[in-house]
Amino acid sequence: MKLSIERSFFLKALSHGQSVVERRTTLPILSHILLTAMPSGLVLTTTDMDLALIETIPAQVEEVGTICVSAHILHEIVRKMTDKNLIEMVLDQDSGQVIITSGRSRFNLSCLSAEDFPQLTHGELSHHFSLPSTTLKYLIDNSRFAMSNEETRYHLNGIHFHTVESTSGMVLRAVATDMHRLASIECPMPEGADGMPDIIVGRKTIVEIRKLLDESDQIVNISLSSARIEFAIAGASSQAVLSSRLIDGTFPEYKEALDVDNDKTLIVGTKAFAEAVDRVGTVVNDKVRAIKLTLSENSAVLSAVNTDFGSATEELDVDYPYPDAVELCFNVRYLLDISQQIEEEEMRLLVSDGESSVLVKPLNNDNVVYILMPMRA
Repeated sequence: MKLSIERSFFLKALSHGQSVVERRTTLPILSHILLTAMPSGLVLTTTDMDLALIETIPAQVEEVGTICVSAHILHEIVRKMTDKNLIEMVLDQDSGQVIITSGRSRFNLSCLSAEDFPQLTHGELSHHFSLPSTTLKYLIDNSRFAMSNEETRYHLNGIHFHTVESTSGMVLRAVATDMHRLASIECPMPEGADGMPDIIVGRKTIVEIRKLLDESDQIVNISLSSARIEFAIAGASSQAVLSSRLIDGTFPEYKEALDVDNDKTLIVGTKAFAEAVDRVGTVVNDKVRAIKLTLSENSAVLSAVNTDFGSATEELDVDYPYPDAVELCFNVRYLLDISQQIEEEEMRLLVSDGESSVLVKPLNNDNVVYILMPMRA
């Protein structure tokens, strides 16, 4: 194996790969990255046995070959190099080490046998469709904040993708919830997605695919079955395939929550509301995290009380043409997260009473719906 490669390409791919591998593992090979030099370029493969990333980047390959080295160490070496010189890699057959040089820097790294690297088998993937990278980013970015962090609720630690009939026709919907809040985002169903199984894509996979999407404005080819999903992405200088097991669990039935008959609508400027929540939330008690929203005719008052530090209130002019006052209490972090997700200038809150869930939507977009459960005052 002998090749030379530009640091910028190498570092970017290593950054992707080293976040896939597990640093603490009982199998040392899983903390390593498989480097395969081919005439077409350098192929980097990493896996934690649930998630696998194969990325191909440009390289000047003089001799093909395969080596397996520590992902973390290699990433740190390349990160600390400069872009002034190409990075050269040569496998020393006598020592079994890979020699890495750049300018006057030289490293000799030990290798593990490439034959011991796990063979990646994917099985039959029954459904195939494509999405623009911007659309997939839109689905992920507007829903992932609502994923659960609780390990005991593993079926909530991801985003639920499925097709469903809506008022605008068949759509692909992404839903996430931690049972305190819910995000539902949809786009027109892509060709090939009809009849796809309902799936839950895990948190780590969501994080890793989102990183890859930042570097591509191309079409993402998606293949999936009931057990596995694969994303194929072409970037400006690389090609990546990320495949992952899906979460084996049943996502909660949520559709009735989207159809609640909340008969009062509050319309407010998105930025003004988010900033007011943030200001008033400054004094919120860290344990309780409660902020009150009191609605009366064309007025919304945000308030918080902290027995240690004091209190805060702020009144907003809003469109709320109802004489009966409604008092709601929310987790300030959840309310702020949702209000910061909305990109339109105005948002609407659909409310009923102080104990029922609240629906939050952009003013002119029904493809985005958030549900927030109130706290007990």
